[in-house]
Amino acid sequence: MRNLHKEKKQRISRRHKRVRTKISGTKQIPRLSVYRSLRHIYAQLIDDDKNVTLVSASDLDFKKSKKVKIKKINAAKEVGSLLAEKAKKAKIEKVVFDRGGFQYHGRVKAVADGAREGGLKF
Repeated sequence: MRNLHKEKKQRISRRHKRVRTKISGTKQIPRLSVYRSLRHIYAQLIDDDKNVTLVSASDLDFKKSKKVKIKKINAAKEVGSLLAEKAKKAKIEKVVFDRGGFQYHGRVKAVADGAREGGLKF
């Protein structure tokens, strides 16, 4: 029997490499990288010139404090708006979106929408 989980990870990795050849972030216009696991979603702004994470956010940041069940798609939108809020404090307005090999759909799209509503420009 084939290891379907391993094959799925390999497909995501191949797509991510393909995306990363076209996208790179700088200090002025960092890369907004999204990673989605089965339970959580993470987003960070990365300066690829120095290989440094400038700002990060995840659903773990506010799920611990609220202790309330939130639907995954709503949590993803909150992550996007939280990241935009932190980026504004770091004086970052423009970003390049990196979907991380995932389809631009569902939770990944919700992070992007939340970041846009928070004031980030793609």
